[in-house]
Amino acid sequence: MATILVIDDEEVQREALAVHLHKQGFEVLCAENGRRGLELLGQHLVEMIITDGRMPELDGMGVLREARRLNPAVEVVLVTAYGSVAGAVDALQDGASHYLEKPIDLDELDQIVARALEHHHLVTENQNLGKRLDTEVELKGILSADPSMQQALSVVARAAPSRATVLIRGESGTGKELVARALHAASPRREGPFVAFNCAALNENLVESELFGHEKGAFTGADRQRLGRFEQAHGGTLFIDEVAEIPLEVQVKLLRVLQERKIERLGGDQPVEVDVRLVAATHRDLEEMVRQGQFREDLFYRLNVVAVHLPPLRQRRVDIPVLAGAFLAHFSRENGRQLEGFSREAMDALMRHSYPGNVRELQNIVERAVVMARDRTITTRDLPPELQRAETPAPPEEAHTLTERVEQLERQAIAEALEQAGGVQSRAAALLGLTERNLRYKLKKYGIKK
Repeated sequence: MATILVIDDEEVQREALAVHLHKQGFEVLCAENGRRGLELLGQHLVEMIITDGRMPELDGMGVLREARRLNPAVEVVLVTAYGSVAGAVDALQDGASHYLEKPIDLDELDQIVARALEHHHLVTENQNLGKRLDTEVELKGILSADPSMQQALSVVARAAPSRATVLIRGESGTGKELVARALHAASPRREGPFVAFNCAALNENLVESELFGHEKGAFTGADRQRLGRFEQAHGGTLFIDEVAEIPLEVQVKLLRVLQERKIERLGGDQPVEVDVRLVAATHRDLEEMVRQGQFREDLFYRLNVVAVHLPPLRQRRVDIPVLAGAFLAHFSRENGRQLEGFSREAMDALMRHSYPGNVRELQNIVERAVVMARDRTITTRDLPPELQRAETPAPPEEAHTLTERVEQLERQAIAEALEQAGGVQSRAAALLGLTERNLRYKLKKYGIKK
């Protein structure tokens, strides 16, 4: 049962929210002001705070900042009676989960509470997973604040204790091997070996020999017995990257190994038992390959027991500053540099870039910038030429009245949410803390094309 803390200086509003949330099955704490609310936060395990925006002494934004300092995982929903979209955007940028306008729509409140608590659960799962990772590099590799990436890591956290086969899908450079290593590190096999094998650019004989090993004399040049990757990974995890590149003839043998948990070395006739947890990865459309007869359907289903989808970096732009900061700290230490961060123009350039190479490309860009930096702050001149040449979007037409400024902020926030959500309205609404109906109204109001 989740615990929700309601902070509001209006007793009627505070009690009404408490009664409604209690009926929904939540444990509810109430505070008449921000100071008392923070006291309760320090005394109880609280998953979520719903706080009024305007209160004497300590307002909602003050509660938000202090709550984040005391408990970074707590979800905070800001309630405003003044329809200040600009203030709401500021709150979201400072870490608020959502915002609500008075009078509160209870159906909208229920949806926001459900989404916020689901996010809290995902973050908590991923924090627990992160604590079990063996190395700092792995932890940095899965840093993310993006909901879709959090969902992927939640699947990893839940799959880790099992021995089920996992298929990691995503474009090149999204961090598939890092996720595979995280899965291994959080599993009961963490003390066993983690063996990685990339199938790309190897011919059929080499793939088969690498996976299953060979006996002396199995083929020309086989002057001694060699253990394959399955035997090397015995008791641990075998990660097969670019699994779509395995030749059809070898796919048959891989399927048999998954079914029988035994291998036969090339040139051998005695089966060898192997205890291996298999994790595979690909950037290709395996379903289409199955339809075209390029990949075995039965093997696809054997591999796809648990599916993890890693979104490309261009769809999780909220992670760019997080990852860039982590890479900056890492490469600064590695190169003996003392760099303070990125200039605003440099960060804007990083945020605008499309990243066809995904996280790996961002990592390389930051490493280059650390090496090339002339001052303690990385500027645009330290970035690759293609980022320096990136066009800066034309500034929006200047707004004069308060209403115009608010509408301009709303348009910008909605457009950015739609881009981040890949045009999916339900996801964009969730990112904005709106109902789908409310979002559709605003799309029509501002003439934003869906």
